[in-house]
Order: sequence, then structure tokens, then C-alpha cells
Amino acid sequence: MHLETPAIVCAVRAHGEHGAIVKALTPKDGIQAGYVRGGRSRRLKPILLPGNLIEAEYRSRTEDQLAQLAVELIHSRAPMLAESLPAAAIDWGCALTATALPEGQAYPDLFEALDGMLSAIEAAPNAKGWATALVRYELLILRQLGFGLDLSECAATGTRSNLVYVSPRSGRAVSAAAAGDYINRLFPLPPFLLGGGVAEWSDILDGLRITGHFLARDLLIERQADILAARERLVERLHRVTR
Repeated sequence: MHLETPAIVCAVRAHGEHGAIVKALTPKDGIQAGYVRGGRSRRLKPILLPGNLIEAEYRSRTEDQLAQLAVELIHSRAPMLAESLPAAAIDWGCALTATALPEGQAYPDLFEALDGMLSAIEAAPNAKGWATALVRYELLILRQLGFGLDLSECAATGTRSNLVYVSPRSGRAVSAAAAGDYINRLFPLPPFLLGGGVAEWSDILDGLRITGHFLARDLLIERQADILAARERLVERLHRVTR
């Protein structure tokens, strides 16, 4: 196997005395894992940071063998890792990607979306500028892996108007008229998930509640303790910003 491609570093794990096993998201070949010789060296550690865009070259004799990976830096997002809130967002987005996606399956939309979200974190002056992109990325992950939410019409009546809730059971939208006695069991549906536009902090936090529920229930069932800890740190820091 020989693959040369741009890739986004998503996870790095020490291996042996000096090496590292790196998982990176590629545009056409999905998540690819590889062993980087000297990956923990002073030269390579700044390159192998989650969120960095690299030029990756994978080589292995068979498809079942862990590939040897050579890397060159295309674009560093290291400056963002010095700020606690952007760092938490990058850490979570990359960890979710590395954990949720099966290796070797192409997800070109996710590559573009992850790169776009990371670029938004770099460009935005505050978290409100990129938090909606994070919610949308989580929704896209769910959809790409077969757990997408249906917000197109009311689950009970089929109407496409006045959709203001989401059912935590079905992941479908619910209209105000159909909520009835179940209103306290439903998630508020933030308007930006339907029509875009500017989102207030309350909308963003509502969106994160929705995605967090379905990620934990459907996607990260056996890996909740490890992976969701990164998300909890991020959400906690976002709450602090809104106070």
C-alpha cells in the first residue's frame, strides 16, 4: 500500500521509546493509521498535533500491516492550542473523528467539514463565531454514520411549520402544537439548525444538548468515559463564557 495525501491529524499515541501511532483523516481514504518513526522527537512533535494539516505518505507491504507514515507540515494550528477554549474544541472535534469513524472508509464531506470547523476556530474572534460549526459537525458525524436526525417535519403530524422541539427518542422534530404533555421531555430545537442565521448562546447550548444526547446514546456507547470527557470539558468552558 502506498498513499500520498493531505490529512488532518486527529489522534497521536506514543509507541515504543520514540515513535508514535497517528490517526489522520484524509479526503478520499477516510481515517488512516500509521507509525511515525521518531514521532515523539523535538522535530516531529510540533507537526503531530491534533488539528494540524499535514502531507502524509503511508507505505506498507500489505493492507493488514500498520503503515509506516512520513509527514510534512502544511498548516499548523498550534497557536490555537495555547488558548483553553479553542484548544478544547480542537481536542474534542479531532478525538470524536478518530474514535467514531471506521478506518479506511471515505468521508469526503467530513474532511471538508472538519477542516472548515478548524478554520472557523482560527478565524473567529470568540467562541460564538465557531460554536455553531461545531454543532453542525457533530450532526454531520451522526448522519454520515447512519444516526442522522430528521428535522424536516413534525414526527407526529407531518407539518413542516413551527418546528420547535426534538424528540430524544426518535431524533425527529416536533411542532409546538404536537408537543402536548410531552413538552418537558423534549429538547428545544434551536432555529439555526433549521434556517441558519445568527445563533444566541442559548441556541448553541441547546444544539449541544441535542447532539450530545445522540452521540452518547448511538455512537459512543462503549467508549463514553474516555471520549466524552473531552466534550464535557469543552461544554463546561462554553458555559463559563455565557455567564
